[in-house]
Amino acid sequence: MKLLVTGGAGYIGSVVTALLLRAGHTVTVLDDLSTGHRDAVPPAASFVETDVTNAADILDPSYHAVLHFAAKSLVSESTRDPGGYWRTNVAGTLALLEATRHHGTERVVFSSTAAVYGDPTSTPIVETDPPLPTNPYGASKLSVDRMLESWADAYGIGAVSLRYFNVAGAHGHLGERHDPETHLVPNLLRVAAGTVAHARIHGTDYPTRDGSAVRDYLHVVDLADAHLRALERVTPGEFRVYNLGTGSGYTVREMLDAARRVTGHPVPAVEGPRRPGDPAVLVAGNERAQRELGWRVHRTIDEIVADAWSFVQRQGART
Repeated sequence: MKLLVTGGAGYIGSVVTALLLRAGHTVTVLDDLSTGHRDAVPPAASFVETDVTNAADILDPSYHAVLHFAAKSLVSESTRDPGGYWRTNVAGTLALLEATRHHGTERVVFSSTAAVYGDPTSTPIVETDPPLPTNPYGASKLSVDRMLESWADAYGIGAVSLRYFNVAGAHGHLGERHDPETHLVPNLLRVAAGTVAHARIHGTDYPTRDGSAVRDYLHVVDLADAHLRALERVTPGEFRVYNLGTGSGYTVREMLDAARRVTGHPVPAVEGPRRPGDPAVLVAGNERAQRELGWRVHRTIDEIVADAWSFVQRQGART
């Protein structure tokens, strides 16, 4: 297929692009490079540096589908600057969908988030649980889901929304390069690399197996595989939602132990109080994705950390 990948210079978008190319698809990446990296775009992909609101200038009737990653994605930033999140995530997607409608592109795979669920009422979280976002980031992503559902009903497009939990790991030279970095695994590996003095454990008295919070860490390649499967599954006139996670999750201490085990470094950590609003457990129920997409999680936490560590070392060698 001929595909447009918005946000394809970012962490997840670049890995998905690499797998799409390997599967034989033709890919154009659209990215404004506000948070993405030009060198993350695989050489075999065409690249257009522009904002997602300009998608109409790129799309034409020859495109079969859009995979949409372009978005702002920091919870704390969204509370400080909600306007930026509504402009980019919602108005940007509206412009993209108008372009797909104009050019007759019938398939959309959307990069969504577990943040749409807010504070979970049960665990694991399943797709039928009520979405009750607690921040503008989650609210903006849920608004796009509602938009996609209405586009499917009214205009006959097919759309799949993939709700991520905690994505980590790397794929060769493609890995996490966020600024600021808020994710646990790359921050643990900064300690292992000696660029940061210690890690932080926020909360040690949760009702979990070791007192630290449980999160659902998924290898980015397993996540990317779900996008290729969703691309095959998407059906014109239908909107579907899938949670992507392991179904079990790992504690912060377990991830810390994995970082120590894989890197061979001590990775010192400082314990602190819980952060306001942090739930004890966030885990995805993935039965629907297994049943309907044939998707499975294949990579362990050690493989997640090992691939991310290789990426960190590769980046260090380049600087």
